[in-house]
Amino acid sequence: MDQSLVANKTIIGRVKSIVGRESKLGKALGGLEKLQEARFISKHFSEFLDPVVAQSDNTRAESYNIRHKVYCEELEFEPLRDNCLETDEFDDFSSPCLIKHKGSGHYAGTVRLVRPQLEDQLLPIEKYCLNSITHETLNPRNFKRKDICEISRLAVPLEFRKRQMDRFSGAATGVINEHTYSENELRCFPFIAIGLYFSAAALVMHNNIKHTYVMMEPRLARSMRFVGIQFEQVGPVIDYHGRRAPYYINPSLLYANLRPSFKIMLKNIQHEVEKYPRY
Repeated sequence: MDQSLVANKTIIGRVKSIVGRESKLGKALGGLEKLQEARFISKHFSEFLDPVVAQSDNTRAESYNIRHKVYCEELEFEPLRDNCLETDEFDDFSSPCLIKHKGSGHYAGTVRLVRPQLEDQLLPIEKYCLNSITHETLNPRNFKRKDICEISRLAVPLEFRKRQMDRFSGAATGVINEHTYSENELRCFPFIAIGLYFSAAALVMHNNIKHTYVMMEPRLARSMRFVGIQFEQVGPVIDYHGRRAPYYINPSLLYANLRPSFKIMLKNIQHEVEKYPRY
């Protein structure tokens, strides 16, 4: 870790122990400590990683290949494809996002944003799990097609994850192989999955989409709360490629709950995503 940050944390820790962690000053110093840590994480994330919105056929193929590695080869949720590209009908109206590792040029993960363009185009959650959405007010059928989207197919390839126990449905662990990459890089890689969600969120806001859905494991939803990404569960847990539940979020909910420190990371990713044309 940056030595100046270590020194600051040490000084702040000593002062907190003197004044008391629960005192007004102690709590204020604790907030400062968290802010410094988040700035450090955001700085290192942007130093080693780049958010990429797939615009070309080649970049899309990179996303589909990662999905094949995770969903077909590793998790066996989908059948193997001869071309090693995992695709489906929703990719015709989807925009893939990727996280690129600057040092190697390899992609550290992908996620896609499914956005219907026509009235007969459904979200994956509508086609396969619509009955699992029990929140009538937030049912996607209540909204115009152009105003809804779904975040899906989040995948982090095995070489960017550390241990066998880090594998779980959705491949969203965001931890890399510590024997392959430098110690400094390791400090930001646990946030690959968060970076992917932030990239998708940035794309949502860039395109003025109002309502976002995602089908995910409850434990992944709980882990997202660590940084204040609080999805609203809109239905019960069902068996769909493992135990998953439907969740909803919109830009207002994202900003209302996102920890102030992690807004730095989101804003940095937004700045990069806004360089791409709207679709």
